[in-house]
Amino acid sequence: MAITVESAKSALGKVEDPELSRPLVDVGMLGDVNVEGDNVTVGVTLTTPACPYKARIQDDVTAALKAAGAANVTIHWSSNVPERNIMADDPCPGVKNIVLVMSGKGGVGKSTVAANLTLALNRLGCRVGLLDADMYGPSVPTMLGVMGRPTSADGQHFLPLERFGVKLMSIGFLLEDARQAVVWRGPMIQNALLQFMKDVDWGTLDYLILDLPPGTGDIVLTISQKLRTTGAVVVTTPQEVALQDVYKSVSMAQKVGIPILGVVENESYFICDGCSARHELFGSGGGQKIAEFAGAPLLGQIPLDPSVREWGDAGTPVVQAAPDSSVGRAFLEVAQRLAAKVSVHDLGRGGSLRIDRSGGQQRFLPIVR
Repeated sequence: MAITVESAKSALGKVEDPELSRPLVDVGMLGDVNVEGDNVTVGVTLTTPACPYKARIQDDVTAALKAAGAANVTIHWSSNVPERNIMADDPCPGVKNIVLVMSGKGGVGKSTVAANLTLALNRLGCRVGLLDADMYGPSVPTMLGVMGRPTSADGQHFLPLERFGVKLMSIGFLLEDARQAVVWRGPMIQNALLQFMKDVDWGTLDYLILDLPPGTGDIVLTISQKLRTTGAVVVTTPQEVALQDVYKSVSMAQKVGIPILGVVENESYFICDGCSARHELFGSGGGQKIAEFAGAPLLGQIPLDPSVREWGDAGTPVVQAAPDSSVGRAFLEVAQRLAAKVSVHDLGRGGSLRIDRSGGQQRFLPIVR
């Protein structure tokens, strides 16, 4: 029996998105279906250009249509990234998702992870920006190899600097001397962060990555009160001394209503050049412990590799300099899993914030996300 548009649509109605576990048609991922003889053309809209399941979706769509009688299947791909709750007074209305990279512990490579995830998402076809929210210790100017002062096009908004196709902002761009200390009290830090959000012309972005300072202080509190973020990525290293501080960061995020999207374990292991053996220099299992505590997935384990430090010091993060290296691929895989998790979170959010008046359902703040 020859395939028809109706039979093709019926077959496609059974194909599910692997991450969402819902039929493509139910989440608006299926576009026009055209049939000419036994040739079928179908449009598929992914929830992110960085979709890690594109190949699987292609196989499932092709198999379903061929089972329905198609001889040849052509898929026209597009993407439409779901967005966070964007309120009328949002300082970044053109930014679909704001993702925090945080850790209660300093020295775990949080800025390295933030920079490489940003460039990984960009390489995967997403529109991305990186905001250096660590006012006391800005790392973006060094890690991205860019200096200069932001300019203003309209006298009201600053234009972010750009490198490798990514929009960038950091307090480091405004300092006369890179070695100059920022000696500000909390309110000044908070005001500077808010200015970087609302007075910078970020334009239209799929993801804005915020590299947060270590600890559980004013910056995280300000973000939770003033911004509708998508969620946070928590960075840790495997050893117990790091975990004790990272637990606190997870706990704070939970208290102020910031969803944990996933955990990245940095410096997980070292591959010896001579013996090719895997050495877990800082122990093992730390990232999984944090993930279980947070009730979030372990997005990936990043190996300890000298090239990460070398390229970062040179101003070209390893994802940009050596994307096909083992550590470059590890960052790209984490970026894909993060993008998929963001889509699941946004599509499953089920509406905007509302006040919880049930009495006792929310232990810390009367807000339901």
